[in-house]
Amino acid sequence: MTSQLKRQLGLGNAISLNMMNMIGVGPFITLPLVVAAMGGPQAMLGWIIGAVIAVCDGLVWAELGAAMPEAGGSYAFLREIYGRDGAGRWISFLYIWQLGFSAPLSIASGCIGLAQYAGYLWPGLNHTLPSFSRLPLPVFSHLRWSSVVAAATCLLLLVLLYRNLNTVTRLAWALWTGVLLTIGSVIFAGMTHFHLSQLAIAPGAFHGSPSFFQGLGAATLIATYDYWGYYSVCFLGGEVRNPGKTIPRAVLFSIAIVAVLYLAMNISVLGVIPWQELAKQGDGRYAVVAILMQRTFGATVARIFALLVMWTAFASVFSLLLAYSRAPYAAALDGNYFRSFARLHPRHGFPDFSLLALGIVAAIFCFFDLSRVIAALVAIRILLQYVLQQAGVILLRIRRPDMERPFRLWLYPLPPLFALAGFLFILFSRRDAMREFVYAGLVAATGSILYFVRAYRQNKWPFIGHQP
Repeated sequence: MTSQLKRQLGLGNAISLNMMNMIGVGPFITLPLVVAAMGGPQAMLGWIIGAVIAVCDGLVWAELGAAMPEAGGSYAFLREIYGRDGAGRWISFLYIWQLGFSAPLSIASGCIGLAQYAGYLWPGLNHTLPSFSRLPLPVFSHLRWSSVVAAATCLLLLVLLYRNLNTVTRLAWALWTGVLLTIGSVIFAGMTHFHLSQLAIAPGAFHGSPSFFQGLGAATLIATYDYWGYYSVCFLGGEVRNPGKTIPRAVLFSIAIVAVLYLAMNISVLGVIPWQELAKQGDGRYAVVAILMQRTFGATVARIFALLVMWTAFASVFSLLLAYSRAPYAAALDGNYFRSFARLHPRHGFPDFSLLALGIVAAIFCFFDLSRVIAALVAIRILLQYVLQQAGVILLRIRRPDMERPFRLWLYPLPPLFALAGFLFILFSRRDAMREFVYAGLVAATGSILYFVRAYRQNKWPFIGHQP
């Protein structure tokens, strides 16, 4: 049986996996949500702030990933920061527990986006499932055939990823080619049919009222979701060649390239489709860039492009599921999670049980509303991962100043402080923030109960010396 992962991932593959994760379907489905949140082209401010947060947070990931290049990414970081034999066991367990929710939510959001563009090609997929429409529970009353397509996509991903990493990276390069073609086509279509007047911002759009900051918080939350993924290589740290250089470069190059592509793409779309029309489609069920292609090059090109967006969405969730499946494996191998997750495939040497568990949960989440999926995902991850890492990178500098750090984040300590301020702004500025706090609180509470029960039985922190 294979006992450890092999270092076989180079810089090119690392950047492609990161960028597939980042681009995905997010910007192709969330632009109406961002515009609706702020009510005009000033929504671009949310994208800019999101990029700044991504750079600051990316520097934190780069330092931690280069210093601790292990499978699991944040699991290894949090364990070492807060004490391998102390509170770090609890915090890192809690991180893996929340990942069991947030990772499938992230994967499901991409599959839902793929299904929305499938609904553009085959409108019948947008019809409500008749057998569920009569049920009294709201979560079931609006289920569409597109939800079935999204769930089926998750299951197909499991089939494709159920193989060794060399085969997976070859698939990744093929998928990555489609991603570049898709986003490049959007920018070209928008720039060749661009109307500058549509970017005009109404007087008083940047007023300082509470509603402005609430809208900005909602827009930045969605933009932040779209940027996430620049850290995927950290979860594959145990499989990266020359990690001290490869991981920081992959993280920072990915952010820089994608930020430019996002801003160009969103300006292109706003220059063709009036923002008022986008704002009316704030429910997120609008195949926005397919409509752009239809208006610029006709219906046939639009249908081809919808297929390309579906390809891009598939590439993103492919990368997501690949990366996230390594985190529960690392925790279980460390004895700090359920033993089944430590299993590697006997022939191909990948964490098969972890892969299957995350994929199946993601398929279930495909039956929920997209906007709520994104909001819950962002809130849970900020509270139970990012805040801990921003504070943690500073704490680690204080506690272990002599620790080997192949990469040191620039302008320390400003990046983690700015990232922390940005994440807290996203959390507290929105109208419905309390609902997501409840979700995060439930995840934290259930995870803590599980950890302390296990720790009591296994004589681990904080019950060391106790006789169970």
